[in-house]
Amino acid sequence: MAISKSSLSNSLLLFLSSLFILSKQSLADYGGWQSAHATFYGGGDASGTMGGACGYGNLYSQGYGTNTAALSTALFNDGASCGSCYELKCDNDQPWCLPGSIIVTATNYCPPNYALASDNGGWCNPPRPHFDMAEPAFLQIAQYRAGIVPVAFRRVPCMKKGGIRFTINGHSYFNLVLITNVAGAGDVHAVSIKGSNTAWQTMSRNWGQNWQSNSLLDGQCLSFQTSASDGRTVTSFNVAPAGWQFGQTFEGSQF
Repeated sequence: MAISKSSLSNSLLLFLSSLFILSKQSLADYGGWQSAHATFYGGGDASGTMGGACGYGNLYSQGYGTNTAALSTALFNDGASCGSCYELKCDNDQPWCLPGSIIVTATNYCPPNYALASDNGGWCNPPRPHFDMAEPAFLQIAQYRAGIVPVAFRRVPCMKKGGIRFTINGHSYFNLVLITNVAGAGDVHAVSIKGSNTAWQTMSRNWGQNWQSNSLLDGQCLSFQTSASDGRTVTSFNVAPAGWQFGQTFEGSQF
């Protein structure tokens, strides 16, 4: 039976409408624009941003580059926000603002300085939302001489190449797994680990995005379940072979 052009058109419109609604719902989960301030640190090459409270170490080799920021207490969430992505734009502060926006990844913590007033140097004091950006990132939205600028920000999905990476550190009975390169929400809120001879076991956050298990897993293939703040969970089966060694990094599935 032939399908009429009008039926095809209606079906196409229905399909496109469904896509629009799903897309809108997905974006809505990240929230709208909010107000904060931004400063910068780390030098012109961002070398001073390496390491940090999220545990990522060398941000160049981990793939985060220089589009990064340290979050104030109000945003850092005791490390649970590590890896999350934010779009920032300078918010109408002439003549210091530059046009356009930038997406940064949360890789560090900006601690409070209670010796200074929140509006005069204590920029990261609670309850202020604040981004201390890597200098090269800051210079994409504002001029160097500004020092500090008001910004509009919103949470956005993280775009990553390849799978989630698991770096296994520690020693027997103390498996410390650093989780990086997480797409989607970008953060990690829960992790489980499974050896080829064990059931799934819940890991605990040690610090930043370093997750801990006190089980003896030497000589076993390792699988991981990773959950993000958006409620999604991805399972990476047999990521590490039985002969894995501490210090090695393995790539799993991706959101």
